[in-house]
Amino acid sequence: MTWLRVALCQLDTVVGDLPGNVERVVGALGRAEEAGADLAVFPELAITGYPPEDLLLKPGFVADNQVALAKVAQATERCAAIVGFVDEGLDLYNSAAVCAAGEIRGVYHKVNLPNYSVFDEQRYFLPGDGAENLYIIGGVRVGVSVCEDAWDPTGPVSAQAAAGAELIVNINASPYHAARLGERQRMLATRAADASCALVYVNTVGGQDELVFDGASMVFDAEGRLVAALPQFEESVSVFDVEVRPTYRKRLLDPRGRHRARPLPEVTVSTGPRQTVSTARIEPPHSVPMGREEEIYKALVLGTADYVGKNGFREVVIGLSGGVDSSLVATIATDALGAAAVHGVSMPSRHTSEPSNQDAAELAARLGIDYRAISIEPAHAAMLAMLAGTFAGRAAGLAEENIQSRLRGVVLMGLSNKFGWLVLTTGNKSELAVGYSTLYGDTAGGFAVIKDVPKTLVYRLCRWRNTTGEVIPKSVLDKPPTAELRPGQLDTDNLPPYELLDPVLESYVEGDLTASELVEQVVRLVDLAEYKRRQSPLGVRVTPKAFGRDRRMPITNGYR
Repeated sequence: MTWLRVALCQLDTVVGDLPGNVERVVGALGRAEEAGADLAVFPELAITGYPPEDLLLKPGFVADNQVALAKVAQATERCAAIVGFVDEGLDLYNSAAVCAAGEIRGVYHKVNLPNYSVFDEQRYFLPGDGAENLYIIGGVRVGVSVCEDAWDPTGPVSAQAAAGAELIVNINASPYHAARLGERQRMLATRAADASCALVYVNTVGGQDELVFDGASMVFDAEGRLVAALPQFEESVSVFDVEVRPTYRKRLLDPRGRHRARPLPEVTVSTGPRQTVSTARIEPPHSVPMGREEEIYKALVLGTADYVGKNGFREVVIGLSGGVDSSLVATIATDALGAAAVHGVSMPSRHTSEPSNQDAAELAARLGIDYRAISIEPAHAAMLAMLAGTFAGRAAGLAEENIQSRLRGVVLMGLSNKFGWLVLTTGNKSELAVGYSTLYGDTAGGFAVIKDVPKTLVYRLCRWRNTTGEVIPKSVLDKPPTAELRPGQLDTDNLPPYELLDPVLESYVEGDLTASELVEQVVRLVDLAEYKRRQSPLGVRVTPKAFGRDRRMPITNGYR
């Protein structure tokens, strides 16, 4: 065995912020140099941020990204750096640059371009042709690949290993959803074991619009054992020594001494004795895996913090009803931004119960956030009076109920305009799926924190958060859910119990089963509510299929 000192640079980059991303990369590279690293590895498209989407259609942006990469290359010394960027040739390529000693020593083009789920890379990039190099870094033959390339068992990783790679580096921008970490670990362990060489996987971290990237960078040994794991949902620059197994002759020659794989060209990036600040081995980190509720909660916190901060907002406002959804959103926002940045507003009407008012006030007090009560009753009464003549002869019903929700939206947007606060909406995935919301009412806002969180999961997240410090009142969790838009209203007046509804929605929305296999009424509600979802704010994706980038159904749709 020999070993290579590697820096895993799990960074939170910003899409389009080329100067800022260069600063982040160069800063981490400096830390790697100080620790005596041979190699610093950065995420996929670290220069541009991921995903850059239609910024890639701007020639100036692509050119600026290449200038930014040159600045990173110029900052390299003995420690080599593998950095994601956009290369331009016959077309655009999702690429990894290998830099050292102030130069770009080689470029790898991603071969497998995902075009499913939230990915549409084939819209922008051409695939690489697989004719790449091995790079000798610190005396070790290193193969380079990008994200999806590692998911192909007969793809670039296999070819590089067969050609003599002793270490595989795979740079990533792999979005989070629940249970994704386990899927990655199983795949990467298999890939390392099949290749019989160590594998370094570096993922980006942070929120980008509705996507959240969990980091969780990893290293596997030649037997496929997990030997290093960085934390989820936080930046980390971790330097440690990776054991590698010299395999060049064994891979290229069969038992009779004949070549069994085409050798790849080799580019020497760095040689000679490793420049270290210590002769002692640096052991790899081992982060403790999170439970399901903790993992999802941390994703929501990071996604909210980054969306607010990266878009230039400093404070947020939330309508507090005293219910479970607004309680969870306010708690997530406080954990993400700090209590001083969160404003809670209770907006009671004639149908709001006193226990609900008390629960809203109690939640705000426990969180330590700004709290104010603004009654909508004067505006509610005025609206009913204004419409009385037009509504005459018709029984009171949904229209009168929804006026209350729309008035609350007006109040929140008024506060947003006056104070510059971003409105966080409080609707959950179950409500969004079946249209149990008011267009231009409770859907009005700038970011929907829990739009991908089913109602039953909302309760589980609240209970998990209370295990770390009880902030959500027990009364909020114990009372039946209600919109309180009419006397005695309960959600179950219009919907099945959420314990029955959520599994059906999961099968239809995430599993793509058809109506004949499910409950007809629920499916009809989901289909009819597509126009509402198109007009709702985006929010953090935490399930395998969220409304938005994942699921794009036509509004005008004759298929049932």
